[in-house]
Amino acid sequence: MAAILRSAAALCQRTASSAFVYSRIAVKRDLLQARFSASNHRMLSTVSKVAKPQRSVLYLPGSNLKAIAKARTLPADMIVMDLEDAVAPDAKVTARTQVLGSLAEGFKNHPVIVRANGLDTPWGVDDLKALASAKGLHAIAIPKVEYGSTLIKINEILTQSGAPADLEVWCMIETPIGIFNLQEICSTGTSDAAGKRLSALVMGTSDLTKDLRAKHTADRHPLLTSLQLTLLAARAYGLSCLDGVHLALDDAAQLQHHCRQAMEMGFDGKTLIHPKQISVANEAFQPGADEVAECQEIVAAYEAALARGAGVVVVRGRLIENLHLDNARRILQLHEAIVAREAALGPAA
Repeated sequence: MAAILRSAAALCQRTASSAFVYSRIAVKRDLLQARFSASNHRMLSTVSKVAKPQRSVLYLPGSNLKAIAKARTLPADMIVMDLEDAVAPDAKVTARTQVLGSLAEGFKNHPVIVRANGLDTPWGVDDLKALASAKGLHAIAIPKVEYGSTLIKINEILTQSGAPADLEVWCMIETPIGIFNLQEICSTGTSDAAGKRLSALVMGTSDLTKDLRAKHTADRHPLLTSLQLTLLAARAYGLSCLDGVHLALDDAAQLQHHCRQAMEMGFDGKTLIHPKQISVANEAFQPGADEVAECQEIVAAYEAALARGAGVVVVRGRLIENLHLDNARRILQLHEAIVAREAALGPAA
């Protein structure tokens, strides 16, 4: 009799355990469905905000018409015509006129940014007024931004000068005060008071290194805190974030290392000062073939699990959660944008 009772008790325990497991599976299935639905909603609501590829962003002197003409044939993702550091004071006005002329001629396959002079210079306000209605302009980069109030003033000038609402502003973060005020800069720049124009933070690592009295080192340890704080601020406010320039033109190995370092941190791309740096940056900041394949597997596995009512998704031996789905979709969107861009450039690029 005792043996029969023990068997009955064991059967009840197994039945209860099975019911608990099935209940857990059902809960996980329902959670999966809810998460998948939420992920779809988030992705659909942010499609319009997905940035164009920004792997390689090439600076060009606004005074160099030959370099600007050549840029139209280069495979850089974006072009920045510079009116600030790259132009001598006595050439500022002429460079501005040349940049406006180049914009009017068009850059068919390149989003174009112009780096204006700062508002505290004799040329900054006139740069903004002239660029406000320029054709074919994607964004205006503002050097050495340190306070949110600067972005309110910039928006006032642009709006009063007839700038479209979708003309973006990029902030150069290149001083210790700018680093300390990142939250203020980002919160103000994405507010109505600043026209919600802020779309990117760009590291000015050369000026920052100078102000820190730091050394240019191979591992960039003196800059890591500033790089990470800027990236944190960008991500907190839904902005793009670009790494600073690499000055050693003949050290391709170090450029490759810095690009990989920035990519692993989470930067979207790197600003460049020479065309021969473009291919290194493009390769470093684009998803690899295996990464793309794994992302496709994750999305397909999630969709299949949802269709069959499963509560658990495993890809390549790893449990997949909603955060993996979101990241996979982001990477696939970037991959598709890069493929489309390279197809538009054609083999000549």
